[in-house]
Amino acid sequence: MHEYIKIVYVDKPRLNEPYMICGFPGSGYVGKLAVEHLVQELKAKPMIDIYSYSFPPQVVIRQDGTVELMKNSIYYWQDYGGRDVNSNSNSNNDLLLLTADAQPLTPEGEHLLAETIIDIAVELNTKMIFTLAAYITGVFMDKPRVYATATSADMIEGLKSRGIATMDSGSITGMNGLLLGMARLKGINGVCLLAETSGYVVDAKASQAVLKSLLEFVNMRIDMSSLEKRAKDTEMIIKALEQQARRGGMGGMVQEQFREEQEKDRDRELGYIS
Repeated sequence: MHEYIKIVYVDKPRLNEPYMICGFPGSGYVGKLAVEHLVQELKAKPMIDIYSYSFPPQVVIRQDGTVELMKNSIYYWQDYGGRDVNSNSNSNNDLLLLTADAQPLTPEGEHLLAETIIDIAVELNTKMIFTLAAYITGVFMDKPRVYATATSADMIEGLKSRGIATMDSGSITGMNGLLLGMARLKGINGVCLLAETSGYVVDAKASQAVLKSLLEFVNMRIDMSSLEKRAKDTEMIIKALEQQARRGGMGGMVQEQFREEQEKDRDRELGYIS
């Protein structure tokens, strides 16, 4: 392992061909909120902490008032009974849930961290990796749509068969893209699900959309009520911002221009994604 990265095992359970689901902090905190909701609802247990010199030079203050270095954390959940996403047969794949305080600050740090996570995935015989991300529109969305890309043509067909729109151009920046690329090199299937978000606010509505698509894909159900409440809070914030923009004259004009551009861009190639 690289000297700039430290891995701490909190627990070493025996897992059955787990699916790894990753949610990093990024635009709208779309993936992070979704995975944290899974951790909370499934009562997932801590398994691995990953520290890196490439994380921001700061500490996080926890709820009990103590400080801790920034890290990525992997939780596990056993006895998952869902659909095998490759064969449509019943399976009992466990889950690995990765959430993070931060993404690395440098390209080198991102590559090293992604390589570390993929090495862990290989060690744990991970069957599939999902990354949950944001598709930035620059405008507020009433009903965020979800897009997807994958590591193989078979996976793309599986996504299409479930009614999920797939991407045919653009790029995915940061850890969400790197993990899929490195997973493919290691022979691990991977999918990135991206929900539309303005990029201006913490968007629980987009998190809810991307999580619903994930759960449908793996044939799993969980309580979504707390995330739905956060989504409604997001909607209230967005409405307040829109009202403020309309009252501001030019702000309203700019917002309207954003909306017009959004309609024009819906069928264009995807742009910046995180």
